[in-house]
Amino acid sequence: MSSPGRPAPSTAAVVVALLIVYVVWGSTYLAIAVMVETMPPLLAAGARFGTAGLIMLAFLAARSRLRPEPAEMKERVTAAHWRSAVIIGALLLVGGNGGVVLAELRIPSGVAAVLVAIDPILLAAFDAILTRRRPSGLVITGLVAGIVGVVILLVPVEGLDNLDPIGVLLAVAAAFTWAVGSIYARSAPLPRSGVRASGMEQLSGAAGLILAGSLLGELGQIDVSTFSTASILAVAYLVVFGSIVAFTAYTWLLANVPISTVATYAYVNPIVAVALGAVILSEPITPRTIIASVIIVGAVAAMVSGRPRTDSEAQTARESSAALEPE
Repeated sequence: MSSPGRPAPSTAAVVVALLIVYVVWGSTYLAIAVMVETMPPLLAAGARFGTAGLIMLAFLAARSRLRPEPAEMKERVTAAHWRSAVIIGALLLVGGNGGVVLAELRIPSGVAAVLVAIDPILLAAFDAILTRRRPSGLVITGLVAGIVGVVILLVPVEGLDNLDPIGVLLAVAAAFTWAVGSIYARSAPLPRSGVRASGMEQLSGAAGLILAGSLLGELGQIDVSTFSTASILAVAYLVVFGSIVAFTAYTWLLANVPISTVATYAYVNPIVAVALGAVILSEPITPRTIIASVIIVGAVAAMVSGRPRTDSEAQTARESSAALEPE
């Protein structure tokens, strides 16, 4: 759903943004697990988002100096913009990403991915409550099929009987706060520039993560000499691809397409994670993996096909119908 007064995005732009979120965020489960092997989790996450946010805002400042815009074209960043960025950063990055980071210290990343896959259901439920519009039958079918596919894909996992309940609770709470933050971001007052909005949100989230990590005693756990090369490279990957590229694509999608379409990322990410496991860790692709992947792809197709039409799409449909009527 594009914002009022903003032209509807092209199909190509939506597809590219979705592919970025699908592929890049599917790889971040592995990158986060490598990062927290030798680094304090919340402080490392804060450094990741803080670095990304500073790079994005510095890029905009440098571009403004090199290519000044006319005064009437410049957008003034307001207190309302920063307030929205702080709220979104707290919900998406501190509660959502931070919760997943802490959860992966206690439960396998595959289990965390299954629990986070409730996000599409939460997003659809919150959106239905706020818009007072019941999801279509296709969307509901896709939601159910998607969660079934993810469970088939990632369960059984060894050690389910001994899962840490705190880790499970952290993952579920992370999914809840991420869904709330995503719904809020769709209508929050933010700068027109998606890069600026994303940079402000990530900088705000970084401050919250660093504060939370400090309160939990992570400052005393910092020992740079113990940071592995793999963890450092994982942070660098998360900064560039997970934050600057994928998070910006995600926030753009929230502002421009239906929530049921955005939510499909939570079903596709586990497929990517399993595929990477096969390529990087030589993990086998089993018949169960293939069956689950087919179910998930079908679920995504149903959710995208059953999305609510935008005003422009509805108008086009009416015009096409009228053109077919006999005169």
